[in-house]
This record gives sequence, structure tokens and C-alpha cells, in this order.
Amino acid sequence: MPETKHFVNDGYGWACKRCRAVEDADAQRGASASSRADALARFFREGEAEEREPCLSAHSLARWTDDSRRALRCPRCGVEEEING
Repeated sequence: MPETKHFVNDGYGWACKRCRAVEDADAQRGASASSRADALARFFREGEAEEREPCLSAHSLARWTDDSRRALRCPRCGVEEEING
């Protein structure tokens, strides 16, 4: 697995390190809040029927910038990095 400065791959896709840390911190705060107990299940919040494009729960997953698959871009913060290796 190539080493990168801004992205990490844990086996399910490339994720932005900075945005993933922010999401993890938000999840920790949300888990401790009592108002989360009455929130809708993920099944009801996500899906293709509600949106034209699927809405993923992990917004830190990066996307390839083009078909060559040599550079990644984070859709949340916009950081880009070329992957070598």
C-alpha cells in the first residue's frame, strides 16, 4: 500500500485523514448526547430513493480525480494528492 500524506486506506476505500478525524470527533460527541437516542436509523436517512446520488455516511471517502486513478480528491475539504506506487 503506498504511503500518502493526506489519505489512508483501511481496506474499504481511501479516506482523508483530516476529515476522518473530524468525523470521528463528531461521532464521539454525538454518541454521548442523549438526543441521538431518538434519531432515525441509518436505513431511513440514507438511500437512493431520497437523493439523485447516494449519500454516504462517511463523507471523508476520497474519489479519484480522473480515470487514470493516479490522484485522489477529498469531496469534503478538497485536498488532492497524487498516489505513487
